[in-house]
Amino acid sequence: MDKIVSLCKRRGFLFQSSEIYGGVQGFWDYGPLGVDLKRNLKEAWWQDMICGHNELKQPAGAPSTYEMVGLDCTIIMHPQVWKNSGHYDLFHDHMVDCRESKKRYRFDQVRGREVTYQDRTIFVSTLAEAEQEEDDIRRRGMKFFKLRNKDADKITVGGESITIDKLDNTDNVLGPDAKTLGTLTEPREFNLMFKTTLGALGGEDDVTFLRPETAQGIFVNFKNVLDSSRVKVPFGIGQVGKSFRNEITPRNFTFRSREFEQMEIEFFCQPDQSQDWYRYWRDRRMNWYLSLGMGSESLIMREHDPEELAHYSVGTADIEYAFPFLPPGEFGELEGIAHRGDFDLRSHMEGKLDPATNPMTVELNEHGKPKYRGSGKDLTYRDEATNQKFIPHVIEPSAGADRGVLAFLCEAYTEDQQPDEKGNLQTRTVMKLHPRLAPVKAAVFPLVKKDGMPEIAQDLYGELKKHFNVFYDDKGAVGRRYRRQDEAGTPYCITIDGDTVSDQTVTIRDRDSLEQIRVKLDDVVDTLTKKIDG
Repeated sequence: MDKIVSLCKRRGFLFQSSEIYGGVQGFWDYGPLGVDLKRNLKEAWWQDMICGHNELKQPAGAPSTYEMVGLDCTIIMHPQVWKNSGHYDLFHDHMVDCRESKKRYRFDQVRGREVTYQDRTIFVSTLAEAEQEEDDIRRRGMKFFKLRNKDADKITVGGESITIDKLDNTDNVLGPDAKTLGTLTEPREFNLMFKTTLGALGGEDDVTFLRPETAQGIFVNFKNVLDSSRVKVPFGIGQVGKSFRNEITPRNFTFRSREFEQMEIEFFCQPDQSQDWYRYWRDRRMNWYLSLGMGSESLIMREHDPEELAHYSVGTADIEYAFPFLPPGEFGELEGIAHRGDFDLRSHMEGKLDPATNPMTVELNEHGKPKYRGSGKDLTYRDEATNQKFIPHVIEPSAGADRGVLAFLCEAYTEDQQPDEKGNLQTRTVMKLHPRLAPVKAAVFPLVKKDGMPEIAQDLYGELKKHFNVFYDDKGAVGRRYRRQDEAGTPYCITIDGDTVSDQTVTIRDRDSLEQIRVKLDDVVDTLTKKIDG
């Protein structure tokens, strides 16, 4: 993981926000290569899920044909949206504070192991990455027991790493930044929404929130989309946009950030077909990652246990990826596919629903009135063919664009051995990004800066720029130019050499196979288009 983070900074994929001032934890900027990688991922999602969908043809595994449309909602919405959605009351993580270090941690993210010296055992916690976890725990355990390096074999570090929320209490826990035991407070709830104010006065009545998810903007526009676009159930609404969560302990590079981008679909369907649609979207979204080069051994589909389900959820499955900062055998969430039932539309129509009731009814205050008023708008749907009226059920495939970028960067990072110009084997760092995702699609090299090669290369570069993001490089030996592009993830390199002048052909080199083919100058655009689109 350290090599990936270093490459991201060195090659311009990712930078920490406000780095010259020491950075802001949980916020990240995308550099010249990173911004194109992220844009390509979002465009691939939008093309494959929304605008490229053929509503006239029934996809394999789908219960029927369906329509897809798009939406772009505001980041700031009416405060009542978040009260009726449940975020105002229920959108919490549990945090603990350290009385000694004055630092705050998310209760279920602080890991640790038992450390034993002589007849005493303590639990040493840490925030170190997985590969440094055991070493950090051993070092801190030795420091607690006042041992020197020569006495390292006198302590025993447990083999099982667990989070502190699995412990009965924290009395015997050494906090991540503490020197004494039992400094962690009891866990308490912490609302993850960012507050802001509307208008110039900034009083309590003007308080609202930055959206913690993009989904609610779709739900409150359900009727608008229905009336304006003439879609019929089943149909989906897709949206790509920013969300904000005030994470207690953002960590693991961009995996858990305070500002992030989501790619979400809210799919509205008939209640009696909702389980079939849930299975369809769960499988389709898994296959999408595989189609873009994600290894099947790196991904799992995990159905949530009943006790894990959100209060609104009928069923949820997570697509999880084996991020390298996690312990071996563990996976982190990449995307969630949730069967939300009719919770959202009912909440915005009737008022906040009570999660303690089954089936859920509107939550009441001490006066017997709805705790939070709904909009009062009729969000039911009438089927013209049957004249049946119902509240559609919702299936929600929700993907993180930033987590997607991180997963594809981790999956792409490869080191192999390849011969240099003299035939000697050298370690090559190559980012094996799928051509659709690669920031730069091709690089154009004149072999030398003479004999008409630069002129031909510049003309080809100009023509390719009309179709793809390409790079021109005439500096250094061609082998070194190849290596620079391999590290940036560029799938194809085009070399203009002496033969080009005489026969009007160029060499196209494949990043992964290293295969080189000769192609006529006039055919380069078509050849690359076919290779990139697969």
